[in-house]
Amino acid sequence: MRAVVFDLDGTLVDSAPDLHAAAMEMAAGLGLTVPSRRDVVSAIGNGIPTLVARCLDGAGVAPDAPVRQEALRRFVASYEVAPATHTKPYPGVTAALSALKASGIALGVCTNKTAALSWRVLEETGLAPFFAQLVGGDTLPVRKPDPEALRTVYRRLGATRDEVLFVGDSEVDSQTAAAAGVTFALFTRGYRKSPVSAIAHAVAFDDYETLQNLFQRIHA
Repeated sequence: MRAVVFDLDGTLVDSAPDLHAAAMEMAAGLGLTVPSRRDVVSAIGNGIPTLVARCLDGAGVAPDAPVRQEALRRFVASYEVAPATHTKPYPGVTAALSALKASGIALGVCTNKTAALSWRVLEETGLAPFFAQLVGGDTLPVRKPDPEALRTVYRRLGATRDEVLFVGDSEVDSQTAAAAGVTFALFTRGYRKSPVSAIAHAVAFDDYETLQNLFQRIHA
């Protein structure tokens, strides 16, 4: 194994509190039903435009309503002010990344959040120094689950398909790994919408302290 690529939201960091705060501010400002944290968590995974669209769907806003554009603008404006006020790495993430980097493993991120916002979250949570490459939702003409997003990251890290592990928390991440032909590890404490048994994975884990053992088992 030469590289490990991680999803961001729900995998490395619990970003739901700040995403929820932006969604509440957006909805309140437009006089819409304020989404619950559960509503927002269920909408995470396909980028901010999709998250906002799902919140508006839940509020009963018509698909072609002009307010949708304004809602997205307000959400982004709010979130950009404070993307990591309450966002924190999951327990054990920093130690796991430190161990991987110390062992010579190249690390990257593949996320549907925009690249600039992703780097800000990584910087403000202290994780940025671990990562050599990041592909965001606006880096390429395509985004996850299109496999080219993941392929671009591991190629930039100098790895081949057989030398990389992708770690994510969702159905989208599993689909991305399968499309790219890459081994997938499922972090079960993230934002998945289905039971663990319904998401294709090589291994599943809920504690980053066990990650080293999982890597060794997969690549033995």
